Amino acid sequence: EEFGKQWYQRRVRGLAAEKKAAEAAKKPKKPAPVLKSNVVLDIKPWDDETDLDEMEKAVRGVFMEGLTWGDSKRVEIGFGIKKLRISTCIIDELVGLYDLEDKIQELEDFVQSVDIVSHNKI
Repeated sequence: EEFGKQWYQRRVRGLAAEKKAAEAAKKPKKPAPVLKSNVVLDIKPWDDETDLDEMEKAVRGVFMEGLTWGDSKRVEIGFGIKKLRISTCIIDELVGLYDLEDKIQELEDFVQSVDIVSHNKI
């Protein structure tokens, strides 16, 4: 009779585990969190005759899925030359920072160089 009792207890535990597994499989899985970063870029023009308004329009015209442009300001470099400092919010798995830098660098008429000022995960 002891053997029958043990068999019954194992069977009950097995059925409970199967039921729990089936319920877990029915629950909707939470999507993985979307990892984002705030990135601030310094974009330097060729010289003091580069139109920073036009340069900013061209930079903001760079489109990548997962890229959102933010605030910008002009920062004095020296000798009357200013650079464009612009913030962005990127979705990490969609936007590669090096790809973004390359796309901005392709705006050869305006852009001499691009530097990452800060990169913070949010």
